[in-house]
Amino acid sequence: MDLRHKSRVLIDGPDRAGARAMLKGIGLTDADLAKPMIGVANTWTETMPCNFHLRELAVHVKEGIRAAGGTPIEYNTVSISDGVTMGTEGMKASLISREVIADSIELVARGHLFDGVVALSGCDKTIPGTVMALCRLNLPSLMLYGGSIAPGRFEGHDVTIQDVFEAIGSFAKGKISAAQLKDLEDHACPGSGACGGQFTANTMAMAMEVLGISCMGSASVPAEDSDKAKVAYEVGRQVMDLLKKNITPRDIITSESIENAITAVATSGGSTNAVLHFLAIAREMGLPLEIGDFDRISARTPLLADLKPGGRYVATDLYKAGGVRLVAKRLLDAKLLHPNVMTVTGRTIGEEAAEAKETAGQVVVMPLSNPIKPSGGLVILKGNLAPEGCVVKVAGHERVYHQGPARVFDSEEAAFAAVQAGQIIAGDVVVIRYEGPKGGPGMREMLAVTAALMGAGLGESVSLMTDGRFSGATHGLMAGHVAPEAAVGGPIGLLQEGDLVTFDLKVRELRVEVDEAELARRRRHWHPPLPRYQSGVMAKYARSVSSASEGAVTR
Repeated sequence: MDLRHKSRVLIDGPDRAGARAMLKGIGLTDADLAKPMIGVANTWTETMPCNFHLRELAVHVKEGIRAAGGTPIEYNTVSISDGVTMGTEGMKASLISREVIADSIELVARGHLFDGVVALSGCDKTIPGTVMALCRLNLPSLMLYGGSIAPGRFEGHDVTIQDVFEAIGSFAKGKISAAQLKDLEDHACPGSGACGGQFTANTMAMAMEVLGISCMGSASVPAEDSDKAKVAYEVGRQVMDLLKKNITPRDIITSESIENAITAVATSGGSTNAVLHFLAIAREMGLPLEIGDFDRISARTPLLADLKPGGRYVATDLYKAGGVRLVAKRLLDAKLLHPNVMTVTGRTIGEEAAEAKETAGQVVVMPLSNPIKPSGGLVILKGNLAPEGCVVKVAGHERVYHQGPARVFDSEEAAFAAVQAGQIIAGDVVVIRYEGPKGGPGMREMLAVTAALMGAGLGESVSLMTDGRFSGATHGLMAGHVAPEAAVGGPIGLLQEGDLVTFDLKVRELRVEVDEAELARRRRHWHPPLPRYQSGVMAKYARSVSSASEGAVTR
């Protein structure tokens, strides 16, 4: 194979002197231009700790590319912090950014005819966004995750950003003092790296290793660990190996490898956002995947990883226990892994998993003989409130049934204010609507509300449903991605204050105890709301986005 199969068209020959002149303006030499051009797609930003260190990490990736005979060209794209924007209008930009990330990485790589790509990710949407772009380009390529933040220390124990959000609810109820809240705020995030539990970033990073698009062993190395630079260097070398062997995402991302990745999400109690993101990745690859497949895979998969938010440990604890490779080994031993699919290392996922080294005495990943639960962390419900489905995470010992009166709110802010004011009581079902992909637009995460409920001591007695999303840090009986969403006339938009709503996980149903004739009457009187944005990126997204049940992809 011609290693310069793309860049040769851009650079070689007398008629390309202008392009060469421009590139020499950034310091490239004739020797550099004679080598394969490798795009280094970075998501570095100063808006959060998750991606803050990626500029430095890219230096080591580029060193590895040069050492292996390539010329790296770094470029950047956007990133929105879920944690910083949570609970504000700014959070609507988060899911939208996934599409912008994918589009922008694709555009630069196509425009500059790169021969291969390394993508660096950190916060939640940068992980699927980068991989979606790699799927579209189908160049020799791989993704490197920047790694998890270290846990903070507060009053003698480890804490994460999840604890801060829950402490806000505790403070509102007078359970902790202002000084304690400030002390927790000051210590929860001690440096660079993505949120420390099995929240969305670490969920997706683990899944991408098991999917095969990231090198096994690369993701779980923490952000500020001294080995992270070595990992980045080897990733730079690895992309050149992929180029020489002409291994592309279409050789790696298959229906079987996507099943492997979803199985890893289920066994680790991972984020419900994985449902959206894998539906989107499958559609980029033209592979069949439906929302019900997540329930099927999760039902057969034991919950083995005792990770926050449902469990006790954080990502750095998993790394010390044996990392993602140990999780993959458990799945291999359980015959729940398709072992023969290719990974970017050039080896199969089965070969990679077989080399796991389990730390003696570790308690983060349970043995197959003693799972935390016999089934995984994802449940898909349907019913007259969610004909297209909704997603519930059951990573701990949550209730499997709840029935209560609907407390209906047409925005996250209104629901949060009600929780803070003590207007939600035990037994209630909090309904937050018009927060879906179109209605938001952007399908905000509801961590501010769900954490406030936990902090107020209502986590075990109140349920919540929304056409928006949840943070990976959310736990409790919470149904997200309710589809169709309210803004397009979904049944969630027909609910009225006091309607009796039932969560029944055993029969996989979310329903309202109102007869069809009454729902039909309400539907006749329902009118779609005016779009919240009339112009700009938000309006463009609202016009083009699909249902959450299809991954909230833009058409």
